[in-house]
Amino acid sequence: MTPRLTLSLLPLKLAVVQLPADAPLPPLGGAFFSVTRTPDELSLVCEDAHVPTGARAERGWIALKLSGPFAFTQTGILAAVLNPLRDAQVGIFAVSTFDTDFVLVKHERRHAALEALKGAGHTILDDGVLDAAEQE
Repeated sequence: MTPRLTLSLLPLKLAVVQLPADAPLPPLGGAFFSVTRTPDELSLVCEDAHVPTGARAERGWIALKLSGPFAFTQTGILAAVLNPLRDAQVGIFAVSTFDTDFVLVKHERRHAALEALKGAGHTILDDGVLDAAEQE
């Protein structure tokens, strides 16, 4: 049985950033950021305004927060969100924390993403927050 989830739309414009594997960690700020270092690269997810100068960045992402916390033994949580987005041909970038997950989608695909998730039985909180911010 696929879980029905509640997701919150964060009122942030985000970027996914790639730096060389040996790059020093840049100064980080803002309400949301995530850092992953591997032998191949240093990846950041941060607010657009905090992208390090000269870094390779894919801008224009928004984040949906899955209302957790979720136990590590729970299965199918991300799949319940990712499968409807896949079916709607909405690309994603996922970030996980100890308690929950965030699914990033491109701003221009937000309406398709929200409709796909609602159609799958999920509840979306604050789904007008980005449209309202654009009108200011």
